[in-house]
Amino acid sequence: MEWTDEGIVLGVRRHGESSAIVELLTRAHGRHLGLVRGGASSRMRPLLQPGNTVRAVWRARLDEHLGYYQVEDIRLRAATVLASSHAVYGVTHLASLARLLPERDPHEDIYEMLDRTLDDFDEVGQAAAHLIKFELAMLAELGFGLDLDTCAATGETTELVYVSPKSGGAVSRRAGDPWRDRLLRLPAFLRHGEGNASGWSDQDLQDGFAITGLFLMRHVLEPRGQGHSDARDGFINAVIRRLAKAAVP
Repeated sequence: MEWTDEGIVLGVRRHGESSAIVELLTRAHGRHLGLVRGGASSRMRPLLQPGNTVRAVWRARLDEHLGYYQVEDIRLRAATVLASSHAVYGVTHLASLARLLPERDPHEDIYEMLDRTLDDFDEVGQAAAHLIKFELAMLAELGFGLDLDTCAATGETTELVYVSPKSGGAVSRRAGDPWRDRLLRLPAFLRHGEGNASGWSDQDLQDGFAITGLFLMRHVLEPRGQGHSDARDGFINAVIRRLAKAAVP
């Protein structure tokens, strides 16, 4: 058995004296592990950092075997990521989200979105908005997508400013105002046709994370006996600190 694919490094663990088991999210073969001989060496460590994109050749005698990877670099992001705390937390959290996908099951749209999200950590607000959208995409990929395009109460498609914490559906201003204290706020950058490159405030980002955090916990993490990763809280706190610092004249 042999195939060649692009993959994003999710994690690495040492195996024996010098080898490493590498976990990739590949474009066409999904989340896939393989053994890299010499993967623990000083020469290979910079390549096998979470968030890097590599070209991988996987070989095994049988498809169900762990198999061996040969890897070469395509895009090395680790040095840039290590320069900021929010990016370090963000990459770690994105890897933990990708591990929710079943092993060896292709998810090409998620791969493409992860690849783009990893390239957008320079601007902290944009990084946070993209990570929220990635969490929404993961909910949809796992079968728990939220309907944020139509009011769950009236069917309206305009002025959708709330989200029902029960159904996960959007709620219009007219239908939701009497119950606003019981609803989640839907930030503008998540409303269909309203988001733009600078279309979020600090509160918008916190509202976005509140929505995705609630439904990830309820539908995905708690049934598996898991909770949110520490990296998610670290990312959110780092983003809030960076934005607060930038707002000080």
